[in-house]
Amino acid sequence: MNGGSLRVARVGAVALAASVTTMVVGLVVGGAVAEKVTPLLGDPGPVTRWGLPLSRLAMDLSAVVTVGALIAATLLLPLEGGKSGKGGPRLSSDALTYLRAASWTAAAWAAAAAANLVFTVADVTAQPVLDVLTGNELSGYVGTLPQGTALMLVVLLSVVVALLARTSTTPAAAFGLLAMAVVALLPPPLTGHSASAANHSAATTGTALHVVAIAPWVGGLLLLGVHALSGAGKLDVMADRFSRMALWCYIAVGASGFVNVIVRLPDPNELLSTDYGRLALGKVVFFALLGWFGWWHRGRTLPALAARKPGAFTRLASVEAAVMAATMGLAVALSRTAPPAPVAEANPVKDLIGYDMPPALTPARLATLWQFDLFFATVVVALGALYLGGVVRLRRRGDSWPLGRTVSWCVGLLTIVIATQSGIAKYAPVLFSVHMVEHMVLNMLAPIFLVVGAPVTLALRAFKPAKIRGDRGPREWLTAALHSRFTAFVAHPAVATVIFVASTFVLYFTPLFEKAMRNHLGHIAMTAHFLLAGSLFFWVLLGVDPAPKKLPYPGRVLLLFVTMPFHAFFGIALMNLGEPLARAWYQAVDPSWGTSTLKDQHTGGAIAWGFGEIPTFIVLTFLAFQWFFADQRQAKRDDRKADRAAAGGGGGEDELATYNARLAKLAEKDRRDRT
Repeated sequence: MNGGSLRVARVGAVALAASVTTMVVGLVVGGAVAEKVTPLLGDPGPVTRWGLPLSRLAMDLSAVVTVGALIAATLLLPLEGGKSGKGGPRLSSDALTYLRAASWTAAAWAAAAAANLVFTVADVTAQPVLDVLTGNELSGYVGTLPQGTALMLVVLLSVVVALLARTSTTPAAAFGLLAMAVVALLPPPLTGHSASAANHSAATTGTALHVVAIAPWVGGLLLLGVHALSGAGKLDVMADRFSRMALWCYIAVGASGFVNVIVRLPDPNELLSTDYGRLALGKVVFFALLGWFGWWHRGRTLPALAARKPGAFTRLASVEAAVMAATMGLAVALSRTAPPAPVAEANPVKDLIGYDMPPALTPARLATLWQFDLFFATVVVALGALYLGGVVRLRRRGDSWPLGRTVSWCVGLLTIVIATQSGIAKYAPVLFSVHMVEHMVLNMLAPIFLVVGAPVTLALRAFKPAKIRGDRGPREWLTAALHSRFTAFVAHPAVATVIFVASTFVLYFTPLFEKAMRNHLGHIAMTAHFLLAGSLFFWVLLGVDPAPKKLPYPGRVLLLFVTMPFHAFFGIALMNLGEPLARAWYQAVDPSWGTSTLKDQHTGGAIAWGFGEIPTFIVLTFLAFQWFFADQRQAKRDDRKADRAAAGGGGGEDELATYNARLAKLAEKDRRDRT
């Protein structure tokens, strides 16, 4: 073992010791390993009480290391120029090394998740581990226990990552593995305390955002430290990219952590008076310390790396890695400590929808009783900030951007806010008719304005080219995505139309609808699908941004008139229902002031039937303007060609000179962007 490997092993041992020590202290302080055993309920034994948190810590550590290795291979290390066997940039040798390392850590992740599954079943059934392994409880609880299903998903996804990471060689494949690993992070935390919190909507979304933000931050730092200790090259480039990513991760972790604390500890006094609060307060202290490390890196160590002085970063990153590992150990202890029980009386409706039954529906209450949705609020803020940031960058560079596109984008975001935060969102879970209004707005109204805002075109113009030739920055990744086979498939007019139309029938006339209503994550997925399916269809139809296949304007009008009647047919099908959809759900949340479920669903069908006229009129208006201006531009081009031809003989040379001048201007602009 060389000197670099010894340093890596030494720092890894220190980080592991810090995480285990902090977890043990947290478990003792929180009382998770000193619980009183009720004789009638049985005792899983000390092996389970200690094995459960230890296996969870091993699962979390191997997960963040896997994500970190994939981030280092895909995003932190620059790609090499030249062409790979299939064309395009290729992964460097260091990136391939991290990709192969991710295969081993993903295998460890799967093994730790499998062990945690066994201990979880032993804990739930209050049986010793050996009895669980030799009996039938394990197979029986995997499908019925939410935690068991979640851990089984982690095992399956991590095994896939482990297998594919051994053979993948392209940047696109590595990026796909990174996305799969991030998805595999989500199931366990979303079936813990967040699912049973009083406001489970905010708790679930906050936990998901917390996990998705913290894994790249912690994993990226660990792999950056490994890279520095091993003495490999490109450390300054990796540190600069990680610093920018870590800043946004830090903000997301802080905001989501704040939401989680408020949801679980509404009384600030509980931070000091409860075991859960004291552990959460300790995690806040560690978080503040990590923020100081990040500030020091940006102010001191990044300039030192630029000056080819890696020693300062190596020493500080080693300490920071130990603090991060200790924070993860404390997080495991926190997950094993029950938050304070809510003082309010049990409310079946509140348990299902996350808040008390709203009063009788009136237009005034629909406009004033707003319901905060953390997921869509985060999406709207992020999309708005990114779009306006791109416009500002273009203006500062001296380039123009049509005001109408900016207004259209803002109108689209405002429409999302109204559909997901206003009284529409408040009443949607209990009234199918209001739910259908939300569906129609997100699926057939907001996407029109978002697509006309041309966000992809703005991004391609605002993003700077990669500083290193042959590398991939945001602009190059976006360009690669636009030219990918997947985009070419889903953006085909026939496929986009099928997704837009058929998914509505599949959702509502199968058990998927009730399952989505009963699960907050399922509800988010359903609502996001409405928005994404509509955006895909209207992207093909309105065609402002670049698309793999452009339809001529007569074809777009024909596609619109062919598609919209299907939504009318859907509405008619709802109006003719003899039995209500999702009967069990609407019986559980049936408001005392409402009408019958079947009659309300007939009203929802009438809304779906009549709503289609609104987007049809708006789309036709946009298409008419686009068609008119396209004809105007074509006429001007034809006039210029005719003028050059009339000038006599030199038209071809003039066109070639103009084309060469334009290429030279673009090359000069790219050179300025790189500098």
